[in-house]
Formats: sequence, structure tokens, C-alpha cells
Amino acid sequence: MPELPEVEALSRFLGEELVGKTVDRVHPVAVHALKTYDPAVTAFEGRTVDGVERYGKFLGLRAGELYLVMHLARAGWVRWSEKLPEAPPRPGRGPLALRVRLTEPAGTGFDVTEAGTQKKLAVYVVRDPQEVPGVARLGPDPFDEAFTLPVFGALLTGERRQIKGVLRDQGVIAGIGNAYSDEILHVARMSPFKLAAKLSEEEVGRLYEAIGTTLADAVERSRGLPLRELKAEKKSGLRVHGRKGEACPVCGDTIREVSFSDSALQYCPTCQTGGRPLADRRLSRLLK
Repeated sequence: MPELPEVEALSRFLGEELVGKTVDRVHPVAVHALKTYDPAVTAFEGRTVDGVERYGKFLGLRAGELYLVMHLARAGWVRWSEKLPEAPPRPGRGPLALRVRLTEPAGTGFDVTEAGTQKKLAVYVVRDPQEVPGVARLGPDPFDEAFTLPVFGALLTGERRQIKGVLRDQGVIAGIGNAYSDEILHVARMSPFKLAAKLSEEEVGRLYEAIGTTLADAVERSRGLPLRELKAEKKSGLRVHGRKGEACPVCGDTIREVSFSDSALQYCPTCQTGGRPLADRRLSRLLK
């Protein structure tokens, strides 16, 4: 799933390519991805793009008083093209969900695609991004100057959930998903199962710093890369997420995994849990 660093890279790339350009055609290929109908998605046609913005993991194109807002979900992506096919795309079972063609240079534009069978990509055309429910509920953005250590500490006060879940909750902090929450907790040397409300002042400070450095480093690694290389760069830059069975790059211990119904987390026992493996509930059920 594209998270804050990848969506930030997408917004910067598209900003360079789209701002000041006029939209020729908008082709909604996967109708199920359209979550609004008024204004119609075709209302973007003939408009000049004023800016490209990011709201947590949402990507937004601004043209006058209208916004084209996209959430790429787990398997969505944006593919830039210098020469889109001349023929309009036809609805089908392929990955293409939306195509946006520019007037000039002729043939340029981008496709929004979604792989897999779970189609959760969402496209909205609104007059205010706050009309998108997922945007309206977002917590503070880690890159916002207002996201200070005291603000972060206040968000955790009285929070009885495990810190892993808190970091992933978009209503608490915008933009962090499964992968980067694993990375942040590894940098902070903290168990994903630790209760947020029980973090000491020193642990809160350590976690706050890990959020900033982990996300900033990921964005910096992706700077200047073409869109087709961003996914591979994300995977190569992760230290624990998706690396079950590999050696921790910090201490050399074996990276472990805890599986859930629709996701999994990875961690280093030596760096994060005092050498103790965390209980894998799915494995425990299988053994009964």
C-alpha cells in the first residue's frame, strides 16, 4: 500500500508534470472506483491544474474550485506516460481504473491502476477536499510544523490500544501504514504490542523522533526517481517490514512475524522486545 513517503513522491512528480497544464480528457474506466457523481469526473476536462497536494495517503489535483482526490488503497498506483493510446480505454477486467490525458504536450498524461481482485481504489471530484470522508477524519500530518512533540504526546494520553495500531490509525496520525509503522517502531526500539498510554516520557520522545527521521529518510530516498522505480525503492529501503527470516541490519537477530487475518507485522526481538518472541495468534490457533 502506498503510504506517506510514496504519495509524497507521487505528488511532487505530478506537480512538476501537471501544474500549468490543461486537462483534455478524463476517462473513468472502473466505475466502481468513483465515489462521487456531482460534479462529474468529466468536469475536470478543459481545466488547468493549479496544484497537486497530499492529504495523508490521499492524492489530490486542484483545478480552480474543483479537486480530483484519489486514495490508492492497497494495490493502486499512478503510471505516467509520454504517449497514451489514442483510442479511449474500454471498461473491462484489467487494472486500469482512470485515465487523465493532457492537451499539451499531445499524448501525455497518466493512468491510475489497481492490481488484484480486492478493488478498493477510490476517486472523488469535490469542491473541497474535506468533503472526502477519509480526508475529513485525518489526524495531524507528521510533516506539518504543528505536529510537535507535545501534540504527539497529547495524542497518546489515555490511549489504551497497542502502539502499532495507534500509529496506523489515520484519525490519530495521517499517512503511516503497516510498513512504515513497523519501520518506525524498529528505529524507536519499541515493541509493537506496547500500550500507547503506558509509554514513558523518554519513550514518547524516542518514538516521535523515529517518526520524523524514518519518513523523511524514505521521502529523500525517493527524490528524483521515476514513478516506475518508487515501489522497488520502498521495498529495498525497509529494514524489517516484509523481511521475515532475514537478519536484522542492526543486531543480526532473525526478524520475526506476527500474522493477522489480513496483514502481518515484522519486528526484531533483540532490538524491540528484549529478545522475547511475540505471540503469533494465528499460529497458536493452528497448533490447537
